[in-house]
This record gives sequence, C-alpha cells and structure tokens, in this order.
Amino acid sequence: MSPTRSARIPLFALVLALTLSIAGPVRGQSASIGADVVSRYVWRGTDFGESMSVQPALTLGFGDLEVGAWGSYSISASGAGANENDIWATYTVTASNGSSFSFGFTDYYFPGPGADGFFVTDAHILELSASFTGPESFPISLYAGRMSRNDPDNSLYLEASVPVSTFEDVDMSLTAGMVAGESDFYGTEGTAFVNLGISASKDLVITDDFAVPVTVSYIVNANRLAEDDHMDHDHDHGPDPDRAFLVFGFSLSP
Repeated sequence: MSPTRSARIPLFALVLALTLSIAGPVRGQSASIGADVVSRYVWRGTDFGESMSVQPALTLGFGDLEVGAWGSYSISASGAGANENDIWATYTVTASNGSSFSFGFTDYYFPGPGADGFFVTDAHILELSASFTGPESFPISLYAGRMSRNDPDNSLYLEASVPVSTFEDVDMSLTAGMVAGESDFYGTEGTAFVNLGISASKDLVITDDFAVPVTVSYIVNANRLAEDDHMDHDHDHGPDPDRAFLVFGFSLSP
C-alpha cells in the first residue's frame, strides 16, 4: 500500500464535515443518544465476536437529513476483533400517505486489535442504500444495500420486514434478507437467504415515565456454504452459513 493511499481521508469524513458546516439553523434540528446491550451481535445472519456486546449510538437530525455514528464493542477480549465503529447518513422523503423513501450510505470500520488506522482508506467498507417504509395501512419495510468500496463483488443485500401480530402488548415482526449473487463478504456462492428471522419486542416498564424496550429475535442464516470455504474466513467476523441464533437485547436512551 502506498503512503499516499494510506493517508487519504475517508469519504464519509469529508461528507460529514461539509454537512455540519452548512447545516446552520435548520428547522427540525435534533440530537439523540443511546445504546443497545445484546447477548450476541448478529448482523445479516453473521455473529460478530461470539460475545455479548454494547452498541452505542449518536444521531443528529437536520430536517430530512440524518447523520450518525454507531458502534458495537464486545465485552469479551476474545471478540474484540469484531469491534465496529460506523458513520452513516440518510436523507428521507415522506409522502402524504405516510410512506417514506430513504437514501444513504454507511461507512463500516472495524477497530479491532491490530487493525489498520482510522484514516487508512482501505480499512473502510462503504455501502450505498435505499429503503422504503409503507404507510400504516401497509407497514412493510424494504431495504437494498450495495457495497461499493473494498468489496470486489459489489455485494447486493436485499431485505423485507413486516409486522405480523401483537400478543398481550408483545409486538412481532418477520424479516427476510438475501444476498443477490456470489459474495465473499457474505460467504455466498450465489443468491442465498442469509437472514431469516422473527422478532418479538415489549417495553419493560420501570416507572410511570421510564420504560426499557426489550427484544428477542430468532435468526437463521440459511446459506449452505461448503465447510471448507467457511473455514477460510476470519472467525471474528466471517460469514456464518447454515446457522441459527436466539438473541436477547434491550435499549437505553435518555
């Protein structure tokens, strides 16, 4: 890697700096902070770190534009290789019927022990995305994300989720996520479902003014990758073919 390439500032840093410098007093400015605590960090059918994780988040809103930082940090030293620190931005257009379209990007960075420095361009993976959320009468959510940097396959991930029912104040939803083609990043040899799941959530009421959202998810990675291929990947954050997870989590925010 040449010194010039290593010294490049990541694209997201330039975008974020420009956004903050021109935002000014925009109507609808907002800021939020919080964190999730999860028994396992399972992302699109892959377990990152094989450990309980804490996932802090910071979000800034400027009207229809949101920018934020999100991270995941294993509480176990053995899972530190899967630590993650992302920067993202989305722009949302809302229709009169309540449906919305969003366009954005996420810059993925994994600051595990021995990882490349934050300002090394090759240490970042960039994903461009588009999503749709239906109105209350048709509450489906659709997502499409394509890796566009440091992924030679330009992997395309597609996901749909929909609420299915409520039982005694427990909200339930179904999710189906697939990779559209061969991808070393996701560990697929062709089109495959990597994220099939059902989630149940309910607020744990602590006081009249404070409740903690609690979620349990059952997730299946249905991709049947050959075992020899699977063993070639880094266990900390490589693909998890043909595996199931039961994940518990709760969220905290002021």
